[in-house]
Amino acid sequence: MPIGFHPFELIIVLAIALLIFGPKKLPEMGASIGKSIKAFQKGMKEINEPDEPSAPATKLDVIEREIASKRNATKTTIVETQAE
Repeated sequence: MPIGFHPFELIIVLAIALLIFGPKKLPEMGASIGKSIKAFQKGMKEINEPDEPSAPATKLDVIEREIASKRNATKTTIVETQAE
């Protein structure tokens, strides 16, 4: 859900921030907020896109494959038993 600001609303917010924090502190805060947003986006990108596309199989992957193999073997046994 994108957040949109109209120009007039943005001017009011900036004026209030200027009154509260002063002209010396405002640029520092802007830079700090920008760095925080950039770090957050980088973290989200790392979470969504792992560094190694062919990462080694985890224990969960191995267990899932074993379960799938045993399930297929069970299905085959059931089908063979029904055919007899």
